[in-house]
Order: sequence, then C-alpha cells, then structure tokens
Amino acid sequence: MSKTKRHTEPLMHITKRPAIALWKNLGIRGIGLVLALIVCAIVIYAVTKLNPLEVYVAMFKGTFGSQTRVWYMLRDTAMLLCIAVGLAPAFKMRFWNIGAEGQVLMGAVAAAACMKYVAPNVPHGLSLVIMFAASAIAGGIWGFIPSVFKARWNTNETLFTLMMNYIAIQITSFCVSKWEDHYGSNTVGVINQQTHAGWFPPILGQQYLLNVLIVAVITVCMYLYLKESKHGFEIAVVGESTNTARYAAMNVRKIIIRTVIVSGAICGIAGFIAVAGAGHTISTSTAGGRGFTAIIVAWLSKFNTFIMTGVSALIVFLQKGAIQIASQFGLNDFVSEMITGIILFFILGSEFFINFKVRFRSSRKEIEK
Repeated sequence: MSKTKRHTEPLMHITKRPAIALWKNLGIRGIGLVLALIVCAIVIYAVTKLNPLEVYVAMFKGTFGSQTRVWYMLRDTAMLLCIAVGLAPAFKMRFWNIGAEGQVLMGAVAAAACMKYVAPNVPHGLSLVIMFAASAIAGGIWGFIPSVFKARWNTNETLFTLMMNYIAIQITSFCVSKWEDHYGSNTVGVINQQTHAGWFPPILGQQYLLNVLIVAVITVCMYLYLKESKHGFEIAVVGESTNTARYAAMNVRKIIIRTVIVSGAICGIAGFIAVAGAGHTISTSTAGGRGFTAIIVAWLSKFNTFIMTGVSALIVFLQKGAIQIASQFGLNDFVSEMITGIILFFILGSEFFINFKVRFRSSRKEIEK
C-alpha cells in the first residue's frame, strides 16, 4: 500500500559554503560595497537633498586631499592596524579579548611615565627602546591577568577583559590627575614640548613614517608567527578544539597564557605609538575606541594580518570622510555616522554570502512513499 503526500520545499535553503576562490570572495565584497554606496546615495539625497557624487568626492578629498591628510590617514591606519594585529592571535585561539582598549591605555600610561621621568635623562634612542619595552610589558600584564583566570578556572574572558578596560580607565584618570599640566586643568598637556624627549623623530622629513614602519614590521612578524611557527600551529589547534590539543600532548594552559600575553603586549605597543608617535600626551581617550573598532577589523580579515591592512585603511577612510562631509556641508555627526554605519553594515553582511549559500525554492515536488 502506498500513500502519496504532497510536500512543498521551504522557501529557501541555507547551507554552509565550502572555501571559495579569492576572486569570488573579493567579488562578493565588491558587490556589497557597491550596494552600500547606492543605498547611501539614496539616504543622502532623501535626508539632505545633496548630490551624492559631491558628497563622495568630499569624502575622498577629506582623506587624500593633501599630503598632510594622507599622512594623517596613514598614522591612524597604523594605529588601528596595530591593535587589530594584537587581537589576531587571541581571537584565532577563540579567546575573545575585548580588553584591547584597556591594554592600549596601560601601554600608553607606561610610555607617558617613561617620557616624563626617563626620557629627559637618557639618550633619545635609548628612551624610545625603554618606552617600547615598558608599554609592551604593561599591555602584556593586562593580558596576563585574564588569561590566568581563563586557563586556571575557565572564567568568561569576554566579561573579564571588558571589566579590565574600566580599571585601566580609572588608572589612566589617576595618572592624568597626578601629572596634570596646571592644577585643576585635568589634562597632562604635551609632554616634553620643548625638548621632544621621547618623541618619534622625523624620518625622511615625515613625522609619522616611523609609526608606519613599526606597525608594518609587527604585521609581517605576526603573519609569520601565526602561519609558520610552532606557536602559531598550537594556537590554531587550541582554537579548533582544546580536547584535540590535549590529545596531542599540548599544554593548553601555557598556550592560552602565552598567546594572550602576546596579544596584550602588541596592544600595549599601540599605546606607545599613540603617545610617542602621535599625541605626545595621555588621557582616557588615548585609545579612542579603537580597541573595539579593531574587533571588526580582525573579524572581517579572518585574522589575516595582511588583509587587516586594507580593512583598517577602509575604516579610517570612512571615518575621515565622514568628518569632512559633516564640516563641508554643515551636516551633523549623526548623518555622517549613519553613512559610515550603512557601509559597514553591507561589508559585514557580505560575510554571510561568503560563508553560506542560499538556494530559493524552484518548484513543488511530490514524493511517493
């Protein structure tokens, strides 16, 4: 005896997509970016009645309109990239380090302290080395604390590292009040403004070239560390499965602690670059939210430090462009941030179509049983 049942396929099937070719990957991202620009153009015209093309030209000029603006772009890209590179090993190990903001601040505090108390008394090159080491150690310690708790007691690293940010902010506030330039000003001011002790020296006449070079070296070294070294292999295995790592006789606790120390240390170095190579001061806004923005960079790049370079540049371009159109056309920050948000939404959304395949219902089928 047989029964005939009428079944209708679901409207769509979503399945995991196997690895796709690089050109397809880039193509999907490109389509996402084009759609984002189209939607932004519609929103711009609907809200402001401005010509979208003029707005886009203004964004471009706001970033690349002069040599000075280009170097500001490179400086800020290097800073964001350094933090994202620092997050890469921890994230690849599935340790969700949300504490980059605090690690940057602690590195910046250490650099500022050395700039105030050490740099005026030692040769300039030595002072930079000391500041670099102090910042890396401070950031590493700020990564070490949550890593020990995670390795030993399996605490939630997301909440732990997030709370560490607030502690770092309070420590920074204390240092600012201790070092304030004039009593009651609650600002440190530019440190060593007359002597430039502890400042990055210009290279080939460019004030920010050393910032870019340091981050470029860190980026290449981290790529090799994750792809070619034994430690990088262990990070990948622990990230996939801690049980597999233990079965392979890996010391999982040691790997977790070591990796997060490296992650925190590089974020601390970003604090050093912010103090010695850019602001020459310290405040609670030294990190400027980049610790959270770097999470987007790391995820979009799938922890590939070379791809992070392009993603960091794109995000900084959007930020600079948003500031330009806000000032040039008299728009408030909400409009410019809305444009940035739309573009990031489509770029992030393109990740879905890179990782998953969508098949829509073609026809109804009858299945006989």
